[in-house]
Amino acid sequence: MVNGTVIPLEVRDLNAWYGTRQVLKNVSLAVRPNEILGVIGPAGGGKTTMLTCLNRTLELAGGRSEGIVRIEGESVDKVDPNELRRRVAMVLPLPVGLPMSIYDNVAFAPRMVGVTNRRELDEIVERCLTQAALWDEVKDRLDQLGTRLSGGQQQRLTLARALSTEPEVLCLDEFSIAIDPVTTMRIEAVLVELKKQISIVLVTNLLQQARRIADRTAFMLLGSVIEEAPTEELFEFPKDKRTHDYVNGKFG
Repeated sequence: MVNGTVIPLEVRDLNAWYGTRQVLKNVSLAVRPNEILGVIGPAGGGKTTMLTCLNRTLELAGGRSEGIVRIEGESVDKVDPNELRRRVAMVLPLPVGLPMSIYDNVAFAPRMVGVTNRRELDEIVERCLTQAALWDEVKDRLDQLGTRLSGGQQQRLTLARALSTEPEVLCLDEFSIAIDPVTTMRIEAVLVELKKQISIVLVTNLLQQARRIADRTAFMLLGSVIEEAPTEELFEFPKDKRTHDYVNGKFG
């Protein structure tokens, strides 16, 4: 809890392994209501692994974890994995369009949980594509294959598909790695608007992106959270020399 408020997602003393290789070491973080939590750090620091622990996709990749992860105060181990992955949605670095129409890409998850009414599906598709800043570009060709969209459009389609489950927390793993700067800025604007409704965890390899849109930022190095603070404070007045050196481009 923070000031008596149940926080959407909480991580305490989290450790994770792939086989005998430990990739997370006593990670503790809290994702607060209606905020963007930025997570920065060099490759191999455990950022993606941390994300996969939040909705238990780590176990699908053969990893294991120990520690505490809670959603709305409840241990994720007690939540059905499919329900958990609905509540904690993930957008991966490279867009993965399903081999179906734009409409069906977004309607896929609602249909899987029993939504069959066409009007309801139409509303979900329009809402999610609008939230992902894609509706105006595709509304007249919803029957086109999603895989025929440009890279930036496919990334936004992936975001719309994630939003179709009405998640409480949205996790993005370096979403801008394969898209152009203009599209990146558009999605950043979308995220700033979305945080009014949900909480967002943004793993980014772009320091200035974290600085632009993250409310708080955590710096991860070699599987540990070195420092976490309000974003401007972390960039301007880091407490740890390793944080200072990273945000000033001395390594990474």
